Amino acid sequence: MGLEENLKSMNINEEENKNPNPNTKDEEDGELEEGEIAGEEDDTTSSSLKKGVVEQPHPLEHSWTFWFDNASAKSKQAPWGSSMRAIYTFSTIEQFWSLYNNIRHPSKLAVGEDFHCFKDKIEPKWEDPVCANGGKWTVVFQKGKSDTSWLYTLLALIGEQFEYGDEICGAVVNVRGKQDRIALWTKNAANETAQMSIGKQWKELLDYNDTIGFIFHDDAKKLDRSAKNRYTV
Repeated sequence: MGLEENLKSMNINEEENKNPNPNTKDEEDGELEEGEIAGEEDDTTSSSLKKGVVEQPHPLEHSWTFWFDNASAKSKQAPWGSSMRAIYTFSTIEQFWSLYNNIRHPSKLAVGEDFHCFKDKIEPKWEDPVCANGGKWTVVFQKGKSDTSWLYTLLALIGEQFEYGDEICGAVVNVRGKQDRIALWTKNAANETAQMSIGKQWKELLDYNDTIGFIFHDDAKKLDRSAKNRYTV
């Protein structure tokens, strides 16, 4: 099954989560017995059926954690990442949709705020051992125009849509004064084959037309904003 089909499947799961027990057409079209009132059910039968129905959750391959950071609110003397905090860890599709439908999307975040979604036990920091030798792909959007791409990125992550999914740490959306940025963090920056595959798949998934670049975390730590892209697609 391709990326698009898998994402459609996960979107269908969202609708099922909103309305887990819809009436079926067959039930609506059934013929009534003589003297039967439309919509009437035998109380005993209905109760038994309800007790027998167990909604099965759809577990994800990995658990994921949402993190929030308001970098602009911390003091200039505070170390980077000190204002970051874990919000919630989820491990099923149902939990994801319940959270996603009740959190602020990028267009509703204030300038300077960051929202992360990383595999559980991996902190969205350069210092994390899993992230230390990695890097990130970044896509840029006009201010307030990243909501759909953020959702598609999240679905691709939790749905394990990338060929080199084990290389992925997580994703972050940064809301700034004139633009939004979404970055996809990976583990082994030097693995060019894996990074190029991830970049191409992500760009195709988002239907993103501009060139996107990959920066090594090591370069970013040493050179800050002067760091150059090592890979581009």
